[in-house]
Amino acid sequence: MYPDRVVSGMRPTGSMHLGHYHGALANWIKMQAEQPCLFFVADWHALTTHYDDPSVIERSTWDMLVDWLAAGIDPSQATLFIQSRVPEHAELHLLLSMATPLGWLERVPTYKDQIDNLANKDLATYGFLGYPLLQAADVLIYRASEVPVGEDQVPHIEMMREIARRFNYLYGKEKGFEEKAQEAVKKLGSKRARLYNDLRTQFQQDGDAEALEQAKAMLDDAHSLSMVDRERLFGYLEGSRKLILVEPQAKLTAAARLPGLDGRKMSKSYGNAIALREEKDVVTKKIRTMPTDPARVRRSDPGEPARCPVWQFHQVYSDGPTQEWVVKGCQSAGIGCIECKQPVIDAIIREQEPMHERAQPYLDDPSLVRAIVADGNDVARKLAQETMRDVREAMGLAYF
Repeated sequence: MYPDRVVSGMRPTGSMHLGHYHGALANWIKMQAEQPCLFFVADWHALTTHYDDPSVIERSTWDMLVDWLAAGIDPSQATLFIQSRVPEHAELHLLLSMATPLGWLERVPTYKDQIDNLANKDLATYGFLGYPLLQAADVLIYRASEVPVGEDQVPHIEMMREIARRFNYLYGKEKGFEEKAQEAVKKLGSKRARLYNDLRTQFQQDGDAEALEQAKAMLDDAHSLSMVDRERLFGYLEGSRKLILVEPQAKLTAAARLPGLDGRKMSKSYGNAIALREEKDVVTKKIRTMPTDPARVRRSDPGEPARCPVWQFHQVYSDGPTQEWVVKGCQSAGIGCIECKQPVIDAIIREQEPMHERAQPYLDDPSLVRAIVADGNDVARKLAQETMRDVREAMGLAYF
C-alpha cells in the first residue's frame, strides 16, 4: 500500500566509536543502496535522560552527523535529518498518548533495565516513561516498512505494531466503509476482483497468511487504483478499517560485536572506546596497552586467545590465516602480545583512513553538513505532514 521505507535513528551522544560503526552504521550503509532510508538524530530522546543538562546535545548532534558522513552514509541515497526539526513527531506522539494504555509503556523491558542502570539519575518523568511511544511516533509517522534493530530492541518494534493496530482499529472507521470498499473491489476488474474476494475469504475464515500476502501483492500492482481506494482495500482485507498507520517489521541486522578495549561493551563512559576518526598514534597506543590473557605474565608463557580481549578484535578485523597465526602463536608462546596486536592496529588504521578523508570537507566547511540536514529536514517533514493529514482527519481534527 505504501512504499517500502527504512527508518532508524540514534541519540546524539557525541562522536561515534567503532562499536557504533560495526553495530549499526555498517548496516545502514548497506541498506541505503537497497531501498529508501531515513536516518535521524534523536535529539528529543537525548532529553529523556539529560533533561537537566542539555548543553551537550547541539555539539553532539553535529559531531555525530559528521561521523555518519565519514563512515559512508550518502546523502544522495539516504535522507538525514534531525528529529526536533520535524515537529510532527511531537504531535503524533501526543495524539498516540491519548489512546495508549499506561501498562504498555511500563512493561517495555528496557524501561526497568535503564531505571536500574541509571540509578544516579532522577528518571521519574513522563518523558522517560513515554520514550518508547515517542520512538513509535518516530517510525509510524513515516509509515516505515522496516526498522533495523538488534534482538534486544524487538519488543519496541512489537509495541509499535500494537500501537499502529490499535490506532487503526479506533480511528480507521469510515462512514460507509464497507460499501466504498466493495465499489473499490469492482475497479480491480472482474478477474482480479474475484481473486481478491477469494483471498480475503481464505484469510479471514481460515487465517491463511499466504493468501493475505498474495492479495497485498496484487494490490501493490494495481496501479489504476487511487491511493484512497488502495488504502480501503488493504484495510478491507484484514477487517473493516482503513489502514492509516503501517505496522513496521523488525529488520534484524547482522552486526559484528566489537567489545571495548577491556572486553566490556564499548562505551565512552567506560573509557574503553576507539573513536571512529581516531588519530593513528592514539589507535596504536590504545591497542598496545589493551589487557591480554592474564596467564601470559612473561613473554615465554603460553596463553589462550579466548581469554584475551584482543582476540575479539581479531575476529572482526583479521582474516582466517591471521587468526590461525594468532591462535597457534599465543598457545605456543611463539608470538608476544605486541606482535599479536599489530595486525589489529594496521586493520583499524586502514579502515579509518577513508573516514578521515570523507570527514575533512565537512570539518573545513560545517555549512555543508547543515545544508545536507536542511534538505533532509524538508524531505522528512513533507512525508510526516502527509501522514499527519490522515491522522488528523481520522481523529476528527481536520477542521480546515
